[in-house]
Amino acid sequence: MQQFTLSELNKTIKETLQDTFPAPVWVVAEVSEMKENRTGHCYLELIEKEENTIIARSRATIWSYTYRMLKPYFETSTGQTFSQGIKILVQVSVEYHPAYGLSLNIKDIDPVYTVGDMAMQRKEIINRLQQEGVFEMNKELDLPLVPQKIAIISSASAAGYLDFINQLQNNENGFVFYTKLFEATMQGAETEPSIIRALEHIFQYDDFFDAVAIIRGGGATADLSSFDSYNLAYNITQFPLPIITGIGHEKDDTIIDLVAHTRMKTPTAVAEFLIAGVNRFYDQLLYNENEIAQFARNLIDKENAKLERMAGNLNHLVTRFITEKQMRISHLGTELQQNVNRFSYKKRHEINSLKHNLHSAISLWFVETKNRTEQKRRVLKRVVGESLLKEEAALSHYRDLITAKSKKILLTEHDKIKLSENTIRLLNPENILKRGYSLTLKNGKAVKSSSELKLNDEIETLFSKGKVKSKIVKKT
Repeated sequence: MQQFTLSELNKTIKETLQDTFPAPVWVVAEVSEMKENRTGHCYLELIEKEENTIIARSRATIWSYTYRMLKPYFETSTGQTFSQGIKILVQVSVEYHPAYGLSLNIKDIDPVYTVGDMAMQRKEIINRLQQEGVFEMNKELDLPLVPQKIAIISSASAAGYLDFINQLQNNENGFVFYTKLFEATMQGAETEPSIIRALEHIFQYDDFFDAVAIIRGGGATADLSSFDSYNLAYNITQFPLPIITGIGHEKDDTIIDLVAHTRMKTPTAVAEFLIAGVNRFYDQLLYNENEIAQFARNLIDKENAKLERMAGNLNHLVTRFITEKQMRISHLGTELQQNVNRFSYKKRHEINSLKHNLHSAISLWFVETKNRTEQKRRVLKRVVGESLLKEEAALSHYRDLITAKSKKILLTEHDKIKLSENTIRLLNPENILKRGYSLTLKNGKAVKSSSELKLNDEIETLFSKGKVKSKIVKKT
């Protein structure tokens, strides 16, 4: 059994590859990854797919001195950025390093192959959209007569976006538009996913906006490849709002231009398209206003003539009606006057009869009432007289009792007053002092206990005759 060390095996593989591929070969592959380092070298990963399954993979290198020439040559020839995701036909030398393995060193590139592949991919995408029946879906949506609420997908710093806003806001008729920017990357690998994210965000407010404008300023033709994406085009065909594109290239139609509702050349052209739509509606409104005003004037003139005829007929009918009613009222008035006179005579007769009967009844009632009143007056006078005599006797008795008791009370109170006067006289401080007592004061107040006094306090003693001041020198 033959045995190799690893280095021997790798050396054998390298020699075999050198023998098999003594000169560079042309290889078709897709760039799946691409990285430039600071020294200018470009490192790639090349793959081959079969029905979306990777069946081959290899590392590749373009050294800086070659990359500086190949990249601008490829981009100028194809109008396509040299980036991941493209198919290329490159001339490579097959190299094998015992420590780092197999790699391909790219020496040349054929841009014609990539252009053809891009055109084929573009055609395949268009055919696929048509076969799926979605190619015309966004075009079939109705653009509002006055599209004034516009969702914008663009980069905030793009000159095309600023031109679009300036054109829209400063239109000569002063039309007002509401715009909302949904920012997205408009070139490079992030273009497709960022625009789709913006569409998904706008979809949440689709009942508010009238249309969507996808705009970008001018740039290299190579930057347009991101707009030839199936996923992006499919999202546009399925979107519920009309989409207007202004990608910024007059001669190139991207796939999203083809599937959008309306394709304009530049962002400024999109703004002019929106302004023109509002202006057409405004002109139609003015025309309708004039038509309605003229129709109204004709209708008013016609109705005025009709009213005048009706007024004449009405005047004749009213005059005849009034005459007939006046005659009828006059006749009814005569009948009413006669009936009133008969009624008045009858009622006067009845009133006189009632008046006579009432006078007789009142006179009889007055005589009877007078007699009854006189009889009651005599009885009441007798009863009142008897009551007054009884009350007068009772009052006289009470008067005598009150007089006797009042005298007795006065005598008793007089004796009490005399007794009080004697008591007060005996309790007078002057009389008490005259009996040998004295009164001690501190600060003008009477001292009742020695506890109220302190050593060295000054006190004043009052006698029946005179007073003295003292100082406390001892307490017991």
